[in-house]
Amino acid sequence: MPLALLALAIGAFGIGTTEFVIMGLLPEVAQDFGVSIPTAGWLVTGYALGVTAGAPIMTVLSTRIPRKRMLMLLMGLFIVGNLVSAVAPVFAVMLIGRAIASLAHGAFFGIGSVVAADLVAPEKKAGAIAMMFTGLTVANVVGVPLGTFIGQSVGWRVTFAVVAALGVLGLAGIARLVPEMPRPEGVHLRHELAAFKNVQVLLAMAMTVLGFGGVFAAITYIAPMMTHVAGYADSSVTWLLVLFGLGMVVGNLVGGRFADRALMPMLYISLGALAVVLALFTLTAHDKIAAAVTIALVGALGFATVPPLQKRVLDQAHAAPTLASAVNIGAFNLGNALSAWLGGLVIAAGLGYTAPNWVGAALAGAALVLAVLSAALERRGSASSTVVAGAGTGDGAAVMGNATEQRSAVRS
Repeated sequence: MPLALLALAIGAFGIGTTEFVIMGLLPEVAQDFGVSIPTAGWLVTGYALGVTAGAPIMTVLSTRIPRKRMLMLLMGLFIVGNLVSAVAPVFAVMLIGRAIASLAHGAFFGIGSVVAADLVAPEKKAGAIAMMFTGLTVANVVGVPLGTFIGQSVGWRVTFAVVAALGVLGLAGIARLVPEMPRPEGVHLRHELAAFKNVQVLLAMAMTVLGFGGVFAAITYIAPMMTHVAGYADSSVTWLLVLFGLGMVVGNLVGGRFADRALMPMLYISLGALAVVLALFTLTAHDKIAAAVTIALVGALGFATVPPLQKRVLDQAHAAPTLASAVNIGAFNLGNALSAWLGGLVIAAGLGYTAPNWVGAALAGAALVLAVLSAALERRGSASSTVVAGAGTGDGAAVMGNATEQRSAVRS
């Protein structure tokens, strides 16, 4: 794998840390600003919505900017957003800081996915994408637990200052290691937009929204769920997030490996198993050991879907993949926003801290249904093409046969 993938992974590490660390700090942030846990959950929802809106906007703005330079600009925006969050005097300002940082997220991973795929041979594209996303998953093993520990020990503001410093490191890595890669000639915005006429692209994005949304329905409220239901101490949330991160690392690498071999079967297995595990989480959350195992499984199964979903979008929008790739990253975060909002609703309705797990199971199950539908439509399209091609060949043979008969008649 090219060394440039390391630079992309460094940037992904910083972005992954700021995206997920807020989940372990929701109680501290809520207490500091004097808001409820569901209200503090808007820091997750707002960030996710910012990614969803920012992905296409920032990608469109980058149509005339070389990809390396755009990646550097996005990291700069990420740094500013986290600094605003670190010094926010009121909850609304912190929400604005999260929104600023989120604008960089979707375009970074969207453009980064295209760059990563272009750096390797066609049969290694999913593996290269998974390598970049490894930075995101490792963030959950190192960055998020460390950020949670710092936030609980020194203060959550220090955590976001450290995250801003990670952004500076990512910016330096991109400047040093990523090669200059100008945008392909002849590809314009209208070509990028044309990808959204493809039903398979839209179905893949819908799978992304629902499938990964299932993960966030449970994980957004992991801190109160583990402390109020499972009986863990506040300090235990750190290593529970490590388990989630380890599961993400394993799932991401496995998903990338098998997506290059059997993409749709990989989606069937991961989405189906995710739905089952999330449903069981409503029961296992009441036992410390079972809850810890389930958290790791949710991380593994959730991120096993990321490389195949991202690769499917790239494959279906192969002629002009940059905008579709970025929008699919936004789709991941739209799922995060949707599930965090729904999870907050069921908690606010008095259904308990385990209720979001049922929401997650339903979302993952819906994604599996879409995956089966997508594959069925693809098979039907392939069969129709074969029939048309066969009919064309048969018509040609009939014409040649008639011509032969006519020549025989003339000679007679």
